[in-house]
Amino acid sequence: MPTSTPITFSAFLQRADYSLLRSLTADPEQARHHPNKRMREVKSGHYVEVEPTPLPKPHYVIHSRRFFNELNLPESLAREEAFMQFFTGNPTLAVECANAGIETQAIRTSGWASGYALSIYGQEMVQNCPFKTGNGYGDGRAISVLEVLLANHQRWEFQLKGGGTTPYCRGGDGRAILRSSIREFLVSEAMAALGVPTTRALCLYVSQSEAISRPWYSPNAQTWDPDRMVDEPAAITTRVAPSFLRVGQLELFGRRARNNEHPNALAELEAIFLHVLDREYPDLAAQLSQTAATLSDKVLAVSREFAMRLSQLIAHWIRVGYCQGNFNSDNCALGGRTLDYGPFGFIEAYDPAFQMWTGGGEHFSFMNQPMAAMENFRMFCIALVPLLKQEESAIQSLQAILNELPELMQREMNRMWASKMGLAEFNAALFTELHTLMTETPVDYTLFWRELSNLPTQVAALKTSFYETRGGYAQNSASMDARWHAWLEKWHIALQQEGRNPTDVSVAMKRTNPKYIPREWMLVEAYRSATDSGDFSLVHTLHDVLADPYSEQTEAVAALYCKKKEEKFFNLGGTSHCSCSS
Repeated sequence: MPTSTPITFSAFLQRADYSLLRSLTADPEQARHHPNKRMREVKSGHYVEVEPTPLPKPHYVIHSRRFFNELNLPESLAREEAFMQFFTGNPTLAVECANAGIETQAIRTSGWASGYALSIYGQEMVQNCPFKTGNGYGDGRAISVLEVLLANHQRWEFQLKGGGTTPYCRGGDGRAILRSSIREFLVSEAMAALGVPTTRALCLYVSQSEAISRPWYSPNAQTWDPDRMVDEPAAITTRVAPSFLRVGQLELFGRRARNNEHPNALAELEAIFLHVLDREYPDLAAQLSQTAATLSDKVLAVSREFAMRLSQLIAHWIRVGYCQGNFNSDNCALGGRTLDYGPFGFIEAYDPAFQMWTGGGEHFSFMNQPMAAMENFRMFCIALVPLLKQEESAIQSLQAILNELPELMQREMNRMWASKMGLAEFNAALFTELHTLMTETPVDYTLFWRELSNLPTQVAALKTSFYETRGGYAQNSASMDARWHAWLEKWHIALQQEGRNPTDVSVAMKRTNPKYIPREWMLVEAYRSATDSGDFSLVHTLHDVLADPYSEQTEAVAALYCKKKEEKFFNLGGTSHCSCSS
């Protein structure tokens, strides 16, 4: 919780504590390749020091009021020159502006980028790396610029998304555009408000002079792929997390250790694993320090905890209707939080195979997310095997944790579904029948669960959530009504058998089933207004609405933001589906 008096930016910078740079090793070739702004193969080391590319003529777009408050920062900072310069890639100027007795030598004016491996649904990828080795993947346009340790012992890492090229840019320009930056900002903070573990968004600035060319869709295009090139304003979002460590990083160093790619490979794997333990599992690290825990003990302890966090994360995603869209190992955070808001989408008309990203495929679709998570966990386990040093009992224990994950995942999913249905215990038969009805009708996922939270006894109350012209309901409405009525009767019987107060059940369901989510057509309206006319008012309005997703809010807000996807948005490029261009 914040203290009573917000702190200055100078005081905030004085809390810098660069644990990653202190604990891990830099690329031994970085000095030779200074300033490390061009694509190259990085063969060892955990990070490369690199200076961000300043955003020219930065202009304020938005900041997160809630997150500023959590960091105990005054909101006025977001428009101050020093703060804006720091978080648009000009830390040297920022420190000069903020220097009011601050020890500037304690503040780094360069950032760092990290390498990681890539596996897609459990398949290690190297061929689409420019060097065919896998050593070219990493932070291609995300540059970390600060770590702080606050008075409450909370650690945060600040990363500029769109901060310029790094050795991992693979030929890209290192920039992000306003459109995708608005999406990332709004949805990061919306997910936090929804109670889903996530990276956070601190602030967003746009350049008044730099434009970036990207492929995208014409306003009414119904093509699968973008049909034109568009010049869009460059922007930088500052995203924040306790760390940005991901499964792909352990994979990279695990692979190097397995293949003995260089003399320090195993030591680098151990170092980054221990850093993961300290950064993401500090309570567990403290417990293990009180015992004579071996490295193998630590590996197994982290594996158990990560399995639990990952299972809970996926249950949260499906609870709120979120589909990550590209759940590769490099997008799987080791702290069990949502990472990478690019190809995501929120489900509207219910379809278990929903996937907004044109390059995602069914394996990353909405209801397949538990399987994708399990594949990432399997790659996590494979990466850590070299640390077990052929200890058979430890290897068997790690395999047992992996084998138990499907049951753990299902248990978390069942708990989540029971909560959405207002039940204390999961009822498999009732859920299976409901899932079939939701699919065949189909229903609007968010509106349906919210209406169900009112404990209706008649199907008419649910029809505001039905897409009546898009599925089975249109073909046989009378039959569908009868099936829905029969299900509602069974559901109410199940609720009555548990003997709970109906009012309490409804209130609990409304804390589980949100009323407001970031529907893509809302995001499109906000970013188009910002991009086309420089009007950020819709961005701010949507930020306000999504900050309180479980409340009823006003009738005017509900009329605008609590409604089904309109027919005109189906099959519309950039709204119903999109490429990963950002």
